[in-house]
Amino acid sequence: MTGALFKANFWNSDILSTAGYDSIIQHLNNGRKNCKEFEDFLKERASIEEKYGKDLLNLSRKKPCGQLEINTLKQALDVFKKQVDNVAQCHIQLAQTLREEARKMEEFREKQKLQRKKTELIMDAAHKQRSLQFKKTMDAKKIYVQKCRDKDEAEQAVHRSANAVNPKQQEKLFVKLATSKTAVEDSDKVYMMHVNTLDKVREDWQSEHIKACEIFEAQEWERIKFFRNALWVHVNQLSQQCVTSDDMYEEVRKSLEACSIEKDIEYFVNQQKTGQTPPAPIVYENFYSPQKNTAPQGKAPGPNLPRRGPLPVPKSLPDNPDYSLVDNYSLIYQ
Repeated sequence: MTGALFKANFWNSDILSTAGYDSIIQHLNNGRKNCKEFEDFLKERASIEEKYGKDLLNLSRKKPCGQLEINTLKQALDVFKKQVDNVAQCHIQLAQTLREEARKMEEFREKQKLQRKKTELIMDAAHKQRSLQFKKTMDAKKIYVQKCRDKDEAEQAVHRSANAVNPKQQEKLFVKLATSKTAVEDSDKVYMMHVNTLDKVREDWQSEHIKACEIFEAQEWERIKFFRNALWVHVNQLSQQCVTSDDMYEEVRKSLEACSIEKDIEYFVNQQKTGQTPPAPIVYENFYSPQKNTAPQGKAPGPNLPRRGPLPVPKSLPDNPDYSLVDNYSLIYQ
């Protein structure tokens, strides 16, 4: 950093012009505004991260997510909920970090503002002194020019009255000429004094302008460096947040790798099994011939049960009022 660019490129041929200085000040003001905008950006990003973290925390802690799951998959889900909670906490922590970075930017911006204020006050005073002295010099020059013109007119009047016979009139012209010459000499001295003073003021202003340019260029160098580094730090923090979150999610992936479908099913069976013997078939029992429905020992009845056969025909005539016989069973008609 040489600091020579500003002081070599912001001049103007007009002694009263402040165009170069104003251009630098405008640029510095824009830089300060840019820092303020980034500061506000960090604060807003911090609010977003905090809200996201809190919402994620509420989701992790209050919203059920496979709460009835069992065994290894339940363990993986527990790890998942825990790591989501951790990620939420990281976002909340990131919000605090971003607010701290915004505070640093604010402090830097205010520090530069105070440093600039001292130089600006000096330059404002130099500009005011230069303008005031320039006006005095121009006023003195105006008087000097007028006195010179008065002397020239007095000399011409004396020449024109050279052949005049009125000595008294000639004497008055000579007195006026002498007075005008004295006035020219006096105004010339005053004018010259103001010119010299203006030159001294100009040199002082020029010296202060060079100093201001060097200070302002150094500030701008520092501001750009600080701003660039702040932005670099910011994106590193965001990258680190992603890395941290991925590390936490990796724990979930590891727990899912340990999840065994076979073990979870076996665990459910061992914990909730109700028996290994299925129910026996329901056999058909003929109301009239129960002894025929007894299955032979050692042989389970097949699943296909016979349909109920036709009812036996009574041996007695149906109009017998006393009774009828069916396979040695008597049916009493009421």
